[in-house]
Amino acid sequence: MNGNSSFLPVCKEDMAGRGWDRLDFIIISGDAYVDHPSFGSAVIGRVLEAEGYRVGIIPQPDWQNTGSVKVLGKPRLAWLIAPGVIDSMVNHYTANRKPRRDDGYSPGDRAGKRPDRAAIVYTSLVKSAYKTEPSVPVILGGVEASLRRFAHYDYWSDKVRRSILTDSKADMIVYGMGEPAIIRIAASLDASGVLPEDVPGTVIKSKSPPPDAHRMLPSYARVKSDKKAYADHFAIQQANSTALNSLPLAEPQDNGWYVIQNPPAAPMKSGELDHVYELPYTREAHPMYAEQGGVPALEEVQFSLVSSRGCFGGCTFCAIGFLQGRTVTGRSHESIIREAENLVRRKDFKGYIHDLGGPTANFRHASCKVQESRGVCRDRQCLHPEPCTQLIVDHRDYTALLRKVRKIPGIKKLFIRSGLRFDYILADQNGKDFLREVCTHHVSGRLKVAPEHISEPVLHAMGKPAGHSYAEFRRLFMETNDQLGKKQYLIPYFISAHPGSGLKEAVELAEHLRDTGYIPDQVQDFYPTPGTAASCMYHTGLDPRTMKPVYVSKGGRERRLQRALLQYNKRENYHLVLEALKKAGREDLIGNGPAHLVAPPGKPVGGGTTSAQRRRRGKRSPRR
Repeated sequence: MNGNSSFLPVCKEDMAGRGWDRLDFIIISGDAYVDHPSFGSAVIGRVLEAEGYRVGIIPQPDWQNTGSVKVLGKPRLAWLIAPGVIDSMVNHYTANRKPRRDDGYSPGDRAGKRPDRAAIVYTSLVKSAYKTEPSVPVILGGVEASLRRFAHYDYWSDKVRRSILTDSKADMIVYGMGEPAIIRIAASLDASGVLPEDVPGTVIKSKSPPPDAHRMLPSYARVKSDKKAYADHFAIQQANSTALNSLPLAEPQDNGWYVIQNPPAAPMKSGELDHVYELPYTREAHPMYAEQGGVPALEEVQFSLVSSRGCFGGCTFCAIGFLQGRTVTGRSHESIIREAENLVRRKDFKGYIHDLGGPTANFRHASCKVQESRGVCRDRQCLHPEPCTQLIVDHRDYTALLRKVRKIPGIKKLFIRSGLRFDYILADQNGKDFLREVCTHHVSGRLKVAPEHISEPVLHAMGKPAGHSYAEFRRLFMETNDQLGKKQYLIPYFISAHPGSGLKEAVELAEHLRDTGYIPDQVQDFYPTPGTAASCMYHTGLDPRTMKPVYVSKGGRERRLQRALLQYNKRENYHLVLEALKKAGREDLIGNGPAHLVAPPGKPVGGGTTSAQRRRRGKRSPRR
């Protein structure tokens, strides 16, 4: 392995090239080493480097060999465990618990480069490697640790697991966006060797009961056996997930310890985000992967720009609120323009910026003025069930930013791919103008949107806007493109078997797909991952927002039937769709007319499509 001073050290040769004999921090990453601001390990490494610390990284060590974590020696201040951009179990298994064959965050797209439950395994690995020497703290961070910081339902084992801090025997979790926390922790360790206990955005463990100021969560022992207690537990977490109005939380463990969460870190200010995203990233995968086929996950983001952090969308199946927070902070125009100009100067830049956005591209600022003084509302959402009367709906800043970036010499096209919240566009009195701007300059044939479903009970369980919102946006999109003389289409994204959806609701969605003439090539089965309200619903059968029962499809057969309905025209789905329609009492949809989903049994036409549908296949333009 050749030394490379442009990247953080990955070997002793790199350290020697810098004149270093020991590192202050060593990051162990479940992902391949990609030095790009979309990869958390690179961000934390560069942030600490900018503070003057010596930082190295061990990407994807061999978890069956303690020698693999000795390649950089032992850090002076702490081990930082970052299991990866994606939870290791999600990375390894599909929604049907089947092993994945690929891993875009590993060289050559090859699976198997990280263990299951990577945070636990990596912690054990470093502790075993140096068990005969004085220890230094082990700090967990990233998605896997953040969303498992308390007792949590684990879909893969179908049981409630302890806090990952307890299971891993690590010393601390940095949850959410970790830059401010890690800087304070590093300063304390450097000055006194002591791991601080009061840093916002961290979780610690203690043998002593917490002070009265803490809100006590139901114990692990209780939530493991009581689903109502589990739903209460989640609701308390959700109500205390923003910086300005959250209490410290404590969860009693079954071994006499307490897991204690300090309130979330305050959202970074615009200038602080600018600093983080303008650190000297190479925006490349480490050269050691060149002969292995590179790292596929880099391809989509290499020439993308992050314009904001945070999301006030409130979708129940999404964990962004627990990770980046509900307060949106936008980077300055000047910083983004500088980053775009640096992209243009790269020899491998072809003129196309793949994205300019964030968790939701058209969120660039806090949702309302109240947030600045009191924080995000604890008991209500900004957009669901209807946009709040205090919501600031304004696309002018984002529009101005798009115009500035696309005018930079050398940029041929600027796309928006990180998703637009269409109900937010509809709520803007100037939303038509913004959509026209997007359709004119930032779409190339297709625009991806996420209605997720069209049945009202399911949309409510999802925290998504009512079905009429998507219908209105779809109409407006088609009208806008007709006016522009463009043939551009919406590509809607749907989830099957989400809590709230039974066969009745799945059939309703299939009828919508029939009527709009669009059958998705890919459908996402609902995936219960830690840290989301929808996963709480899946486990408990209760909506933690209201504590009311919600229908949950858990049997593998019904989940297959719901998925098949969303692709009712596929030959291999014919018998599943037939079964689903009969179970739902919708035999009226079996036949050969234009209103039917499948042909009658005995003589299915075209693999399940009706003869009328088969006749018009190929000549029908997408009516999206």
